[in-house]
Amino acid sequence: MAFNVPAKSFVAISDLHPNTAHPNIVGVIIGKTDVKGFPDRKNIGSERYTFSFTIKDCPDHFINVSSWGREDYIRALSESFRIGDCVVIENPLVVTKDTEKEERYSPSTPSFYRLLVSENHSTVRRCSDIEADAMLLSLLHLPIKDPQDYYSLGDIVANGQSLDGKVINILAAVRSIGEPKYFTTADRRKGQRCEVKLFDETVSSFLLICWDNEAIQLVQTWIPRETVLFLADVRISFDSFRSSMIATVISKTIITTNPDTKEANLLFSYVREFVEFGGLDEQEEQTGDQVNLDSIVDVYTVQQVKLRAQENLDRSDPIFGITFAFITALNLDSSISKLIRNRCAWCKFAINEESNTCVNVACSGSGKPVDVITTFDLLVGLTDHTGTLQSCNLSGNVAEKTLGCTVDDFVCLAESQKTSLKWRFLLERCKIYLKILPSPNSRTGLRVNVLSCTLADPEEVSQSLSVLGM
Repeated sequence: MAFNVPAKSFVAISDLHPNTAHPNIVGVIIGKTDVKGFPDRKNIGSERYTFSFTIKDCPDHFINVSSWGREDYIRALSESFRIGDCVVIENPLVVTKDTEKEERYSPSTPSFYRLLVSENHSTVRRCSDIEADAMLLSLLHLPIKDPQDYYSLGDIVANGQSLDGKVINILAAVRSIGEPKYFTTADRRKGQRCEVKLFDETVSSFLLICWDNEAIQLVQTWIPRETVLFLADVRISFDSFRSSMIATVISKTIITTNPDTKEANLLFSYVREFVEFGGLDEQEEQTGDQVNLDSIVDVYTVQQVKLRAQENLDRSDPIFGITFAFITALNLDSSISKLIRNRCAWCKFAINEESNTCVNVACSGSGKPVDVITTFDLLVGLTDHTGTLQSCNLSGNVAEKTLGCTVDDFVCLAESQKTSLKWRFLLERCKIYLKILPSPNSRTGLRVNVLSCTLADPEEVSQSLSVLGM
């Protein structure tokens, strides 16, 4: 491999062996672990620190590197570069790796060796601009595994618990990224966790969990609804709390962002078309689980919601907020056809009732008979002392949670029971989480989706209104 670096000669990873004298290697960091401390067997009561990373210098060759030493040295070295940086490693020790032992916890590499970086004999530094060869940066978009060797999210769901504990490859797109959560363990070690929701042509939402700070920092560079990932060696497990399969980034995992492969490009094309047709918004409106309600803290009056929306007309991103309002329109005793809608089981778009086909051209079931789910599709009015938000969408799972009954349960209710259910909420003050989007085609100019609706606690209402100066 040729580099545009005249002042120094580098040894290719493929040419390394234990007899290589004072090697210098240049490459791009494709994986990295957090710093960890372990009891020092030679000095009882003290700790040694370590971290590892994986460096790549051409499409087919990459190698694992580790460093042990004092806490100050290891932390400073780790903080000097990130995944995606080009680095030069000077004078590492080349040692033969114990494949079975090493690859249990480290990325699988084609090399028979691994590198050790020591404080006294080695250096690792980021490349200067002239050394950061464009070819190296292009390696960030080449998966370390066969680009056809992966599970779709649908494959994982179909296999279910038979994959529990297995380490596999996944190709998927980023749907949403949660806020990192920080905590302290029982032994006073600090930890973190970040949830990412993935999707592809087969599954609308699949959870990926990151525990390492290095992985979480990489996550922050992704763009929901635009980024495609090839995840090599993630662990699949069954989450009993969610009753679903999930994926977890582990120390073996190497994540390739926006892979330059045929399979990834096909998925990206699908994602772009699906997003342009509003498919994800439609799904989120139905499921209501794509937004972390704990992250919504701003409280608005109805008038303030309208003003914020007017200020946001030129932007496509939504406004999230909480309002304490009375429900002034909830026609649960209308005809069933006005309250319930048949939707495509996968993309959650409405279906053509006559042909039983999905109307979403980006859906894999477009134009064909599809599996149908029946969901609530309600319009509610929200009123406080400053005004009214008319025709707010209360649908899907959110509607079921609000009303405390499923669509099937509701259909079986007598008319008197439906009326009674309506008056549990009508003219009652509720705590309502909202997602507001500009909608030039609607009569109000707004599209307001209810993300959660519960009867309000009077004390919380009083405190919130006093903060608003009401």
